[in-house]
Amino acid sequence: MTPSGDEYRPADAPDRDEIIRIMHLYTDSWGKGDPSLFKEAFRDDAWMLFLEADGTPVKRRIWDEIDRWATMETGVTSGVTCRIISLIQAGDIANVLLGFDTDGPDDWVDLHNLIRIDGVWKITNKTAVHRSRAGGA
Repeated sequence: MTPSGDEYRPADAPDRDEIIRIMHLYTDSWGKGDPSLFKEAFRDDAWMLFLEADGTPVKRRIWDEIDRWATMETGVTSGVTCRIISLIQAGDIANVLLGFDTDGPDDWVDLHNLIRIDGVWKITNKTAVHRSRAGGA
């Protein structure tokens, strides 16, 4: 017998509000001049892997980008929208599919993995593609 309907529906994320708060820390911190906001959102060993618009893969440590992100004066700083496409929580882990929408051409679709340690949620890694490679997400 093949399950159908509500049997495949994921349960609500009990920590949804806190996970969304962490995602807003990430998106709302761009250009604010305060790297501590990013540091609250990300583990110190967090990393990212992303594809540029031309398909070039890039891998970096998040901590190496935080100061630059906090002080960016062009591009995404004039307005980032945190668009939650999906949020899944399984106990102490979570995954957020995020639309990182700007008022310019530099929009992204990100997958963020999070972990809760000692009651505190942090982003462990980010995998992203430029919106032009995200299949309309």
